[in-house]
Amino acid sequence: MIIDRPSPNHDERGTRVDMLILHYTGMKSAREAIDRLCDPVAQVSSHYVVDEDGAIFRLVPEDRRAWHAGISCWRGHKALNARSIGIEIVNPGHEWGYRDFPVLQLAAVCELSLGILARHPIPARNVVGHSDVAPDRKQDPGERFDWESLARNGVGLWPEGVPDLGTGAAVRDAASLRDVRLALKEIGYDVAPEGPLDPALSLVLRAFQRHWRPEAVTGQADSGTLARLLGVRRLVI
Repeated sequence: MIIDRPSPNHDERGTRVDMLILHYTGMKSAREAIDRLCDPVAQVSSHYVVDEDGAIFRLVPEDRRAWHAGISCWRGHKALNARSIGIEIVNPGHEWGYRDFPVLQLAAVCELSLGILARHPIPARNVVGHSDVAPDRKQDPGERFDWESLARNGVGLWPEGVPDLGTGAAVRDAASLRDVRLALKEIGYDVAPEGPLDPALSLVLRAFQRHWRPEAVTGQADSGTLARLLGVRRLVI
């Protein structure tokens, strides 16, 4: 059952939906988050909010553009609100006591996402987190979100069979870092093609790790991260 809680914060979409972006609310309660997403002064919204008990609130119709992604980029596209559905998942986030996502909530997110994917031509590579499309600003839904289970149920990508190779042997030479940057770019991240392990690249690596290498969000191109990076790349290209 979906509960309608209309937000005034939306406008015309103007393009076909081909992305699903998952967020956490990052606020102390579901009510506080929904109130803000429905406040015309705040000028933010999402299509759906999923509470910790699995309740689903619909704030914006899918054929309208909700204002959830902000300044963002994925696979060379910007202005992602126009092409995406946004789901806010109730969790206080890193600022207010980040915690695991309850099983009922994850099940509801999965069911809702499968319905969205059935209605829109969204490729698995375009099911991403807010931190993936805005790594310099966002951390959500974060390393505690169970992307692996979601992918096993048909939502998004997960590189099956890639062992945890640990955090040793981080690469720093120019040729290896060029390959890291290329792989990140091919997956979808906005990253420069050349350069050292600078703060900008480290932010993108942290975003990748929060999604596909949650065991160690270090911002380093370590052996475990490289294995997952190549595993995801193989699924995308």
